[in-house]
Amino acid sequence: MKEHWNQRYSENTFAYGKEPNFFFANELAKLKPGKLLLPADGEGRNGVYAARLGWEVYAFDYSEEGKRKAEKLAEENGVQIDYRVMSIEDISYPLEHFDAAALVFAHFPPQFRKAWYSLVVQRLKRGGTMIVEGFSTEHMKNQQENAKAGGPPNKAMLYTEKQLLEDFDDLQINSLKANQRILQEGPFHQGKADLLQLMGTKK
Repeated sequence: MKEHWNQRYSENTFAYGKEPNFFFANELAKLKPGKLLLPADGEGRNGVYAARLGWEVYAFDYSEEGKRKAEKLAEENGVQIDYRVMSIEDISYPLEHFDAAALVFAHFPPQFRKAWYSLVVQRLKRGGTMIVEGFSTEHMKNQQENAKAGGPPNKAMLYTEKQLLEDFDDLQINSLKANQRILQEGPFHQGKADLLQLMGTKK
């Protein structure tokens, strides 16, 4: 899997564009800047956007090519982000350290998902904000119709509302909603997408 992402991020173009995810950007703009944790940040589009808003950004991904592209994008925008190469199960940031965290299209195998998400929530301060957006199981039909729709082809790695409520049962869920919109995020997120969007607060 690491080889897959290194290959995808090795291209000159940004696989998911240089602009931030719409839901992430919209929700982050409502918060007072502080320390932000971004697991699976890929080529850094969300981290760089947050840094431009004044956030102290800590991002990671297990792709070396993702880190290279993220640092290039940060330099283009005149900001700095702390970007590390590691897997989510190796997370080593202090507990209760971050004001906010975001998981944007961070889809993981179901046998690991809850435990790995909990590692992120543990790093939030009490009262800290969690932002989550990912593809729902309804998205499978979009993938069948459009090869560029994006998302993992394994239905077990897609979201359902029930699964998200179980995976984030250590949060106060402020909102959880389904949304359908047209993605235009680089060459690999193009077309109709069925999404689930969660906002939560660390208890």
